[in-house]
Amino acid sequence: MPESSCLGCQLANKEIETNTIYENDLLTCILDIAPLNEGHILILPKLHYHDVDDLDEITANEIMKTSRLLARLLKSHFQPDGVTILQNNGKFNDLTHYHMHIFPRYDSDGFALVEPLDSTNAKGRIKETTAKLVELINRSIYANGKR
Repeated sequence: MPESSCLGCQLANKEIETNTIYENDLLTCILDIAPLNEGHILILPKLHYHDVDDLDEITANEIMKTSRLLARLLKSHFQPDGVTILQNNGKFNDLTHYHMHIFPRYDSDGFALVEPLDSTNAKGRIKETTAKLVELINRSIYANGKR
């Protein structure tokens, strides 16, 4: 259900002015007001979700289906060197409403994801981390009977 105080809900449900480029029963896709490059789009569900793991399966599938449509559109219209699809969770979700960014990329655009120093030696624990995550995934799948 949309939350009246949530900016993401207001944007997705067009309660405030947006530059909507696509919508259906579940989603609204708008141009970002602070674009990293021309054609920077936000995909917003109309119902309120905070993080990716809050999404129901139907909405999650629709977001991915729509991201494929938009990636093809961006590639054909802007002819970029690539397309970035990005989504932030938890305290990094500045909108506090689930949204996915999709934007054209160019070699010269200056956008970069900077990898932090491996101060916790994550690289040295790859085998251990793999085993633990496989165990957790298997436990989750068998406990719930599905993903």
